[in-house]
Amino acid sequence: MSFDWVVKIISTNWPMFLRGAGVTLLISMVGTILGSIIGLLVGVIRTIPKPERGAKRVILKAINVILSVYIEVFRGTPMIVQAMVIYYGSALAFGVNMNRLYAAIFIVSINTGAYMAEIVRGGIVSIDKGQFEAAQAIGMNHIQTMTNVVLPQVIRNILPATGNEFVINIKDTSVLNVISVTELYFQTKSISGNNFRYFETFFVACVIYFVMTFTITRILRYIERKLDGPDNYIMYANQMQVETPEDMLRRTKSIG
Repeated sequence: MSFDWVVKIISTNWPMFLRGAGVTLLISMVGTILGSIIGLLVGVIRTIPKPERGAKRVILKAINVILSVYIEVFRGTPMIVQAMVIYYGSALAFGVNMNRLYAAIFIVSINTGAYMAEIVRGGIVSIDKGQFEAAQAIGMNHIQTMTNVVLPQVIRNILPATGNEFVINIKDTSVLNVISVTELYFQTKSISGNNFRYFETFFVACVIYFVMTFTITRILRYIERKLDGPDNYIMYANQMQVETPEDMLRRTKSIG
């Protein structure tokens, strides 16, 4: 590998690399956010308690079957195949010419939603059943229990998995070049097709992908630490229990 060529490729084509990285980040970020919202809704719906009989049970069962099919289909097929079917299939079957960027965001969102739905469902199931029973005992319905008791804990618990999905989406956007989305891989392929220096060009793309994923990972770890709070945090109710006799005497004198 010639580092002179690497420098030359960067200096000559940095606007294309920058545009490609920007599109990659846009698609992966918006797709992860929308996919997390989809997964949250699907996960909550799939955990609604079913009544023993009646029309409500039949409706919930039918909805669960539909959501299960959605999850299994999008988790069981590659994103590259989904992109081809959704983008070209919608044009052939319905005559819909989708904007490539919007199509990419839609594909990443529904793919991420399928994975996030199972992550959210697992997070909800992991919550102690006593919390559900306590919420029901004070008159909360399922939605109130989820909103006020369960989901705040679930969102914190699934944050690492959500960050992992974000990192995966940054890398998986490369498959969207099959529908000519001008993300980083598409731009890199175009540059290498012009200079025929494939190794050096894709080495630059590799470094850019690593920088993006590493930076996102560090930011998410920082957010997790902020949500956890300080390590030496002591609740006020427990502060009196850990005071030494000297501290108690000093506090009594200060009050007196």
